[in-house]
Amino acid sequence: MDTQTEAAVRNKLDLLAPLFDEQTRRLWAAAEAQVLGRSGVSLVARATGLSRTTIHQGLKDLVELHETKAQVRTKRIRAEGGGRKPIDAYDPTLRRDLELLVAPLTRGDPESPLRWTCKSTRQLAAALVDQGHVVGRQKVADLLAELGYSLQANRKTKEGSADHPDRDQQFNYINDQAIAFQQRRQPVISVDTKKKELVGEFKNGGQEWQPKGDPELVQGHDFPDPKLGKANPYGVYDQQANVGWVSVGTDHDTSEFAVESIRRWWNKMGRLRYPDATELMITADGGGSNGYRVRLWKVALQKFANESGLHISVCHFPPGTSKWNKIEHRMFSHISMNWRGKPLISHEVIVNLIGNTTTQGGLTINAELDTNIYPKGIRISDDELEAVNLTKAKFHGEWNYIIAENCSG
Repeated sequence: MDTQTEAAVRNKLDLLAPLFDEQTRRLWAAAEAQVLGRSGVSLVARATGLSRTTIHQGLKDLVELHETKAQVRTKRIRAEGGGRKPIDAYDPTLRRDLELLVAPLTRGDPESPLRWTCKSTRQLAAALVDQGHVVGRQKVADLLAELGYSLQANRKTKEGSADHPDRDQQFNYINDQAIAFQQRRQPVISVDTKKKELVGEFKNGGQEWQPKGDPELVQGHDFPDPKLGKANPYGVYDQQANVGWVSVGTDHDTSEFAVESIRRWWNKMGRLRYPDATELMITADGGGSNGYRVRLWKVALQKFANESGLHISVCHFPPGTSKWNKIEHRMFSHISMNWRGKPLISHEVIVNLIGNTTTQGGLTINAELDTNIYPKGIRISDDELEAVNLTKAKFHGEWNYIIAENCSG
């Protein structure tokens, strides 16, 4: 319902905009917010792009108009192009520094653009001021919203068995390793399998613009099409370059498929971007096809290390904390936003929608269909696992390890 209301408010503004100056637009927006009641200010702000401060000022003007039963006193109307310049114009590093402050402490739903921050806007503003920026907490709140964050105080989250005593230490270990790799100009990637998607004329959550009264018709059930099946998107996100790769698989989501996706990223993107690389850091979930207990994952990585000559450092997130993996909120959430309301009628449509996903922050993604067969149930013997040239880290070697080239493999 909120989405429909936002669309209605946006349509009104489109119709009336030629008649508005700054003052009348502010008063109209305030009137709309007042009529909508609770959450009206937020809804109108999202629909029109006006700031909440502007709408609240309009509400004050409406109160004055009502109390005096007269025209609001004439106020200066800004000339076209007037007003304060965007903060990026005089502080181009503010967004980057804010993102760096918040990023190590984020968590969120991997299929949603919503993210939570563990710091208040007041604390973040103070930290930015200490770095030399001139910014207040309201501007920090606005920037966080633009970056896709939502500040939520005292929110409890259920993350399965995420209470491992060394959880925070592992996060710090991953963060320190990533910084060290980046300082050495070695690639750091975040990998994961996105939620499997039904392929065919099925309902996809969200809405998109269509002629009024003419929605796109889809199947009334969600039974998989036996010919089209499901799509298995496996993603690779390059944290330094803010670029991604997605292999859209048509068979099973196995460790061999996961490593093949990493191989394709390296051969088609990574090798070109990092021609002098000798190492590769991978951050991955603790379970699934790239889980730390999966033998086939390590054997497949050994084959890739032999082919590429790279020393592959793998860091797994502790059990129950997969939502902290950067690929979830830096890439997958934007893919979900890009194809919302669009039926995923074919694998080609899915590839095109993923490949055309971009953000204002500069994210670009390459996508490719992978029609290879990846059989399930492959068993790895103790001897095959022993042949992997794997070195465990001193800290939680089951989560952190290096797989190097094995000349005899």
